[in-house]
Amino acid sequence: MKPSDSDILQARILIVDDLAANVSLLERMLAGAGYTCVTSTMNPREVCELHRNNGFDLILLDLLMPGMDGYAVLEGLKAIEADGYVPVLVVTAQPDHKLRALQSGARDFISKPFDLVEVKARIRNMLEVRLCHQQIARHNQMLEQAVRERTAELRASEERFQRLTELSSDWYWEQDVDGHFSVISGPAVEMLGIRQHDGSQPGNDVHGVHWNEAERAALEANIAARRPFLDLVYSRTNADGSRQYFQVSGEPIFNPTGGYAGYRGIGMDVTGRMQTSFSPIA
Repeated sequence: MKPSDSDILQARILIVDDLAANVSLLERMLAGAGYTCVTSTMNPREVCELHRNNGFDLILLDLLMPGMDGYAVLEGLKAIEADGYVPVLVVTAQPDHKLRALQSGARDFISKPFDLVEVKARIRNMLEVRLCHQQIARHNQMLEQAVRERTAELRASEERFQRLTELSSDWYWEQDVDGHFSVISGPAVEMLGIRQHDGSQPGNDVHGVHWNEAERAALEANIAARRPFLDLVYSRTNADGSRQYFQVSGEPIFNPTGGYAGYRGIGMDVTGRMQTSFSPIA
């Protein structure tokens, strides 16, 4: 978004020149153009501290000054600007100094003697670029903050979902596209009794556990057909002759392109509830 005229005219500008006449001329020109936040100094050693405290949007910097020249000032300013953008418009009467100034970090230059129309145009152009740069930086910070907040919300939501799953079921499982268990919470494999594709989960084992084959076939058929199912009840007879009932819900998993990626579900042991419902009324 392009900065408004009001934003540009309220930009913070610093004039640095060891000649009072040049400072006065630039101050009058900027005031006449409508700029309202103009500071000046004739001491180049003050520039870095002033910029550190005020964060100027533009610094008009004379290159040839006694005690500390403009190149040394540029080096000090680069150490302050974390993003490497030094908002300096150098002022020089020496054409051969322009390239060195630009290589030292200056963004543009003004030639002496001043052409006031050119000076105003270069100042405005530099301020537009600087303010746009700042707007982009602020926008990026806002986006980064929004991403951090959204990521935190998603993590909290995942934690709540995981906790809800743990509280509402005895186990949770996921299978990959090949039918192998990839995530297991609780005794899912033992309770499901689902044969994996490698045959590692037998139907009726040597310890005397016998599944109701018709009920379990219905469970496996749902998974094979990639159908969701809710509160499917199936049972097994244990080695001691007791009957155990399980209730399971599941759904297929699809990737962002719509391809099948596996299965997931929750389940619980409902033996107590089933036995109560089957008990005869006295």
